[in-house]
Amino acid sequence: MAWHDWVEGQCVVRYLISQGNRVPFLLLEIRGEETLPSLAAIVPLLGWYEREMQDLGGLTFTDHPEPFPLVIHEGFSLPRPPLGRAGAEGRLSGEYMPPTMPEVQGDQVQDLYWGPIRADVVETGEFHYSYIGEAILHYHPRLFFKHRGLEARFVGQQADAAVFLAERVSGVGSVCHALTYCQAVEAAWGIEVPPRAQLLRVILAELERLYNHFHYFGLLAKTTTLKVGSATGFLLEERVKQVAGQLTGSRFLRSLLTVGGLRRDLPAEHLASALENIIDEGEAYLTRLQQTASHLDRLMGTGILSKEAAFDQGATGPVARASGLDRDLRRDHPYAAYHHLRFAVPVRAKGDAMARSEVRAESLREAIALLVQASGHLQAGPVRAPFAVPNGEQEGLGWTESPRGSLYYSVRIRDGRLKRVKIKSPSFSNWRVFPLTVHGTNMMDYAINEASFGLTIAGCDR
Repeated sequence: MAWHDWVEGQCVVRYLISQGNRVPFLLLEIRGEETLPSLAAIVPLLGWYEREMQDLGGLTFTDHPEPFPLVIHEGFSLPRPPLGRAGAEGRLSGEYMPPTMPEVQGDQVQDLYWGPIRADVVETGEFHYSYIGEAILHYHPRLFFKHRGLEARFVGQQADAAVFLAERVSGVGSVCHALTYCQAVEAAWGIEVPPRAQLLRVILAELERLYNHFHYFGLLAKTTTLKVGSATGFLLEERVKQVAGQLTGSRFLRSLLTVGGLRRDLPAEHLASALENIIDEGEAYLTRLQQTASHLDRLMGTGILSKEAAFDQGATGPVARASGLDRDLRRDHPYAAYHHLRFAVPVRAKGDAMARSEVRAESLREAIALLVQASGHLQAGPVRAPFAVPNGEQEGLGWTESPRGSLYYSVRIRDGRLKRVKIKSPSFSNWRVFPLTVHGTNMMDYAINEASFGLTIAGCDR
C-alpha cells in the first residue's frame, strides 16, 4: 500500500512492501516531495493509492495513466484537501458530472448509468456500462459517495480510546478493524498482549469470519435464484450472530477489543458445544450447494480473474487465493495467537466465481476448526496488559486477514494522541480489480460475479 503524511510540515510518501512469507515488511519513504512521478504504469496496484493522495492530500503524480478523480468526483471540489498540509477547510461544492470513461463507439452501443440509489437494501454506488444487447463492453464503478473522512476523524483522538472509530469503519468488519488498529497502537507502544487475550481475539475474529462467509453464500445463492439456499445462508449467519451475542453481548462483537487486550473476559471455553448444531447444519448446507447443478452452472467460467491480473492489480483475500495467489496474513505474518493454531489456506487456480466460492467454503470450514482449537486452548489469566501512555512520537503498523482479505492500519502518535492514521481495506483493493472481470462479459452474469467477490462499499469508502 502507499500513503502520505505530513511530518513537521514536510510531505512524506510511504510505500509498504510485502517481501514474502515470514519476512518483515519493507517500508520505503520519499520526503519533501509533493510532486512525484506516477509509478502506476510500472506497479498498477498503486493507481488508486496515487489518485487518493491527489484527491485527499493535494499531492501531484505526473504521467499517471488514469489522471482522473477518485474520491472527490468530477464536478466537485474542496477549498483545501482534507488530508493536506493545512488540513480540511470549507465544504464540498460543485454539481454532478458523469465520470471520465473511454469512448466506446458503435451504432448499437448503449450506455447505462445504474445508481447511486439502487433497488433492495444495498450500499450506495454508481455503475456505468457500455454494452450491446447483453454484452458488456466496458464497466466503470464510481464509489465514495458516502466517504466519511474517517482517517481525518482519527486525528487528535486519544490513541487508547479511538478503537470505537475503527469499529465503525465497516459494520460487518468491526472486529478486524478494531483488532488491526489495536495491534498498530500496541506495536507503537511496545505492549505485549496476554496469551488468553490473544486466543480470545482469534475467537472473535473467526466468529466474524464465520458469519460473513454464511452471508456470502446466502447472497450468492440469491443471485443464482436459489430462494431456499439464500434463506438458509442468511439464517445460519443469524444463528452465528446469536451465539456471538450470547457470548459477548454484541451481535457484531463490538466494545470488546481495546489497546492491550480485551475490555473484559469472555467465557468461551465451551464455544464448540454452542456451535455444534451450526457446524452440522453448515456442512450440510455447503454440501447441498455443491450438489445443485443449476447453481454451479452459473458460477463456472463467470468473472474470470487471471493470476497475473490479480497480482498486478493487488487483489487480496479469497479473491486472490481463487486466482492462484497463496497469501494469508494469519500464516505469512502471524498475529494474535494464530502461530499456535493449525489451519489450511485454500487456494484455487481458475479464478472464476466457482473458484471464489470454493475458497470461501473451505475458509468457512477452517474458521470453524480454528474456533474449536482456540476455545480448547484457553487457560485462566489476565485479558489486558497494563501500560503507560508514553511521551514523544511513536509509529506502529497493524494487520489482519479479514474475511475479505488483508487489512492494514498505520498510526503515528504524539504524546498519546493520533497524528495520522492510514487504513488500507481489502475492498479498496478488490473493487479496483473487479472491473477486469466484467469487461467482455454479459449483463445476466453481472450480479453473480459481484456477489462472488464479496465486496463492501463502506469498507472501501471509509
